[in-house]
Amino acid sequence: MSPKPRYRRVLLKLSGEGLMGGKEYGLDPVTLERIACEVGSVCALGVQVCLVIGGGNIFRGVSAAATGIERTSADYMGMLATVMNALALQSVLESEGIETRVLSAIPMATVCEPYIRRRAVRHMEKGRVVIFAAGTGNPFFTTDTAAALRAVEMGCDALLKGTQVDGVYSADPKLDKSAERFEKLSYQDVLVRDLKVMDASAIALARENKVPILVFSLHNSGAFADVVAGKGLFTIISEGE
Repeated sequence: MSPKPRYRRVLLKLSGEGLMGGKEYGLDPVTLERIACEVGSVCALGVQVCLVIGGGNIFRGVSAAATGIERTSADYMGMLATVMNALALQSVLESEGIETRVLSAIPMATVCEPYIRRRAVRHMEKGRVVIFAAGTGNPFFTTDTAAALRAVEMGCDALLKGTQVDGVYSADPKLDKSAERFEKLSYQDVLVRDLKVMDASAIALARENKVPILVFSLHNSGAFADVVAGKGLFTIISEGE
């Protein structure tokens, strides 16, 4: 029996690195297919799903800026990398029979639709998965901030961040075995303790609009559907602990 969803509409934030699988860069077809199946299982519950994907598996703006490329140009290159990831995931989702639309904050009509809020909402109401590409369309803003912004604009009930670990820890659990895992946190806790979940502007935007952030591991099969149903392992960041 499928779990009953707790949320009606959610935004899933994925890092570009999460698409690499075991590779050092680029896209792993097996990982893309697994993510598509996870998204499909949530759509089957009647939940409206949208996504924001990073571009770090192809190009990371900040590190490029450090090597001599002007920061604004580097950030725009990173945005183009997110479009490539979005198109790849769209292709895999549609091969699974899941109708998908890519909406880019930087207009590029040949490959995808421009981001228009009302159009995006309409796509979701029709049961289509919407992938938001090119971040906010502005340099100096991360895809974390883009995810929080789109979650607010779409009226999402929650922002889910799929990571490499099953929640928020006081330190990297892969490096520090004594790292403490949190079940619940307030937005203020995340900011004060400087927990590296999402950047401060994304946390502040979610707090201001009362959008809960759920952090979970996408490596566990069925985890996305479980978290949407309020089950499984995850950390919830909300107004109060």
